[in-house]
Amino acid sequence: MATDALTSDVPVPDELRNNVFITTLDKIYNWGRRNSVWPVTFGLACCAIEMISTAASRYDLARFGMEIFRASPRQADLMIVSGTVTKKMVPQIVRIYNQMPEPRYVLSMGACASGGGPFKEGYNVVDGIDKFLPVDVYVPGCPPTPQALINGLMALQQKMDHESIRTAPWYQKESPAEVVPIPALGPDIVDLRQLDIIRAHAGTVPEQTEALAEEQEG
Repeated sequence: MATDALTSDVPVPDELRNNVFITTLDKIYNWGRRNSVWPVTFGLACCAIEMISTAASRYDLARFGMEIFRASPRQADLMIVSGTVTKKMVPQIVRIYNQMPEPRYVLSMGACASGGGPFKEGYNVVDGIDKFLPVDVYVPGCPPTPQALINGLMALQQKMDHESIRTAPWYQKESPAEVVPIPALGPDIVDLRQLDIIRAHAGTVPEQTEALAEEQEG
């Protein structure tokens, strides 16, 4: 019994062909991971309806080993951001992401999650979840069809196939899991990783204002 993910170019005698696997540790490890991806039960807006439809019997996500949507992020390794991301929701999304164990992946589903969609100019809408989380796969559409989501999941599987446990940061003892700072929600949403940039820019505002006032007086 052999699959494309496990086969190798190494010649195998005919009498052993059905009894022996010759492969690499990366291939067998990634084969197991790509066929047991567990998404976290998480939906934001109308794209979530298409995600639910994809998980139902008509499209049969069990073919990819992804039919188990986990209620706890600690048991999941895939977050599907499906719908409009508001500024009030971003801190909760980041909290859920930080609770997921490594290796973990993010799939941005639909125009709203990827770039704000038709609500991009809204005062309370974030123009893309990739401003706060590392996104592995983007699925376009408004909303994307179940077929488009399945194509995105297959693209994620292809990405897993090319990962190596020798170089993957989440497999190294000296590389702890990255914790994304929880954005601060005030008059606007603030990414704490950009505080130095914000402070530097804020320091130049008075100087720019004074220069503009002098120019107008002159």
